[in-house]
Amino acid sequence: MNLEELFHQYKEQSIEGRYLTLDHIQPLLDKLNTNNQVQLIGKSVLDKPIYSYEIGTGETRIYLWSQMHGNESTTTKALFDFINVLNSGSEFGNQMLKNFTFYCIPILNPDGAALYTRENANKIDLNRDSQNLTQPESNVLRNVFESFKPHYCFNLHDQRTIFGAGDTGKPATVSFLAPSYNEERDVNDNRLKAINLIAGINDVLQKYIPGQVGRFDDSFNINCIGDTFQFLGVPTILFEAGHYTNDYNREITRKFIFFSLISAFKILSENDLVTNRIYDYLNISQNKVVFYDFMYKNIKINYDGIEIITNFVAQYREELIENKIHFNAYIVEVGELENYFGHYEYDAKGAGYSDDLGSFPNLNQKADFYLNKNIKFVNGLIKS
Repeated sequence: MNLEELFHQYKEQSIEGRYLTLDHIQPLLDKLNTNNQVQLIGKSVLDKPIYSYEIGTGETRIYLWSQMHGNESTTTKALFDFINVLNSGSEFGNQMLKNFTFYCIPILNPDGAALYTRENANKIDLNRDSQNLTQPESNVLRNVFESFKPHYCFNLHDQRTIFGAGDTGKPATVSFLAPSYNEERDVNDNRLKAINLIAGINDVLQKYIPGQVGRFDDSFNINCIGDTFQFLGVPTILFEAGHYTNDYNREITRKFIFFSLISAFKILSENDLVTNRIYDYLNISQNKVVFYDFMYKNIKINYDGIEIITNFVAQYREELIENKIHFNAYIVEVGELENYFGHYEYDAKGAGYSDDLGSFPNLNQKADFYLNKNIKFVNGLIKS
């Protein structure tokens, strides 16, 4: 199976970028709803509809949900790409429909999606509400879990650009986790199923993004939905779509999430889960906070009247302005910054820093500055 060809053939062209709302996917849901496969399963805090899409007749029930955090849209795009495969009439798509029943919630948090926020309209992180169930969106997710009775859960998210694959200097482009089900982080049969599946997906991804797959921290938190569903006995896999070089719109990462979904269900359909792959799973580099979007090295600055050579870093803030995401770079740290990396790195080789305010890069100011008064940086990058 040529995954590259499959992706380009079935990529959903009508959605792209980071800002993805219910309005963007409504036409897709309407097109998919040929036989009542799309259902209204609840309402958000602001009374926006939460939809499900169900397809397939297989015995193995798969539960997938995306945009639990409203500003995490990459997996939603990949989910629709995968749904296109299921509806393609291809041999592979038909086999998937025969083997599985897929229950998808493309956007669990439509209010957060519209506002481009992690939380819902009540400023609650739905991924910390799995026990108290204080929010309508949390109850929708849990009610479906109890009625659908899935055999596997796929918890689909994005992660920030700050994560690397260990200390390798490579970004964690895709990360996974088989959540713990208890404080001791024991491995029972259900968690082992998730571990083995992740190991199988990683085998595939290493061919495309070697060294750029991460393993999320498995500290137990029963308030997180993945830990709760694992505790309740259902193998659950956390997907985290991360950064690929220069891919801030996450269109390349989208492809690797698609590869991961295809690979996961191919492995399950072929019953290609070996007995125990804990070692392979633990051998995946652990996610580590080691990246900034911009790193400027060997900068001469004036610190209290003394000239020193140091480094500083800047980070994008994703700001929603007139229904479009703007990536605005702000200075966030000054210092040696050992063991950190930049997705964009610039060695100034002792060039002097200056900006419209003075000769020191102050925290939280825009990354607009000069080096030696003749190299101009605007929004973090050299202005040509």
